[in-house]
Amino acid sequence: MRGLPLRTGIRWKIAVAIAAVGAFIAVTLSVIVHNAARISMLDNAREVQMERLLFAQRLYETSKPKEPRFGAKINDPSLPGQLDQLMRDQRRGTYVQEHRHGGPPDVWAAVPLANGDVLSLHIPFADRSATIMKDLDRALVIGSVSVVFAGCASGVLIGGQISRRLRRAAAAAGRVAQGNGEVRVREAVGGFVRDETDDLAWAIDSLTDALNERIEAERRVTADIAHELRTPVTGLLTAAELLPPGRPTELVRDRAQAMRTLVEDVLEVARLDGASERAELQEIALGEFVDRRVRSMFPDAEVRVVHESWVATDPRRLERILGNLLANAAKHGRGPVEVAVEGRVVRVRDHGPGFPEALLRDGPSRFRTGTSDRAGQGHGLGLTIASGQARVLGARLTFRNVASEGAPEGVGGAVAVLWLPDHAPTNTGSFPILRVAD
Repeated sequence: MRGLPLRTGIRWKIAVAIAAVGAFIAVTLSVIVHNAARISMLDNAREVQMERLLFAQRLYETSKPKEPRFGAKINDPSLPGQLDQLMRDQRRGTYVQEHRHGGPPDVWAAVPLANGDVLSLHIPFADRSATIMKDLDRALVIGSVSVVFAGCASGVLIGGQISRRLRRAAAAAGRVAQGNGEVRVREAVGGFVRDETDDLAWAIDSLTDALNERIEAERRVTADIAHELRTPVTGLLTAAELLPPGRPTELVRDRAQAMRTLVEDVLEVARLDGASERAELQEIALGEFVDRRVRSMFPDAEVRVVHESWVATDPRRLERILGNLLANAAKHGRGPVEVAVEGRVVRVRDHGPGFPEALLRDGPSRFRTGTSDRAGQGHGLGLTIASGQARVLGARLTFRNVASEGAPEGVGGAVAVLWLPDHAPTNTGSFPILRVAD
């Protein structure tokens, strides 16, 4: 059962709980009312039976010859044992005799006479009383069923209200998780009555504000450090150009250029994290643009345009995304590198070991490449920048691995898919709902 979790909504849980409690209370009260009504009616029948017997006793003692009337009997052999014991003690009494085969019980009344005889009277429980009990039972059953259904309906209404508020809170929290820090869960929940849902929303909003402040502080520190490094690194690169030709000079220039590239990448990541970047849109033929840019950056890559499409996008940012994806494929994958354009979808594939599991699970992360090789294999900023630029374009960038037919285990390929939107991106970027099966 642990492997098969039962998922139900809070609405139905509350409805079932209220219905169960209502059914328990209704059944309990019905049993109590039924027994109390039956006992009361039997007690009343016993009193009536005793009054009849006393009236029959007076007639019996004053009449000549003495003959019992109204169905009374002298020394009835079927007198119940309990009444027989009372008669021996010279005490009058009544008794309700139940039948094993069912049916209405008999109501007995008996009195001792002066001569030692016993005058008794018994009749079945009145049919009218039995009819009243049946009507009462029917009313109790109908009332109990009505209470259960009413409780279930109220549970659905109450649970539905709570469920809607929680779904709104979850949707707002999802938008916050996508990077929209301006969303307030408390406003999304709404409502006039405050409950635990509002406390949860307030806690999420407080957590969002704290995380936004921390992220903004880290972004500012990163941007400030990168900006402060920019000037000395530029000076270092200029000084390296003045060194005499030779292998040491080439190494210094190479490292200085790598440091400059890293500083520029860190600054770009900081700008993307600040959500201040805006796309400058132009209408371009996507297939032609990708083919021209890929051939200029990576002539060895294979470009295939399956279907041409015109898109409104930022060519500079799109070129940056393509360059980073191709650079990642060249560094961490194997040839041939294939680029396919189909409508508004661009795929970049290599035939290497594929993306690491951490990247597929959590997405690109800065300063993490997923490889143990640290000898100039990058800083994990390329895919991070590509994802950030895609977000500015309102596009979606996904990563997956494929297995090549006949290739050894662990060798298949990494595929990065860029989904460009059908509409212009919003100020903060948008993620369109794509129905294309890949």
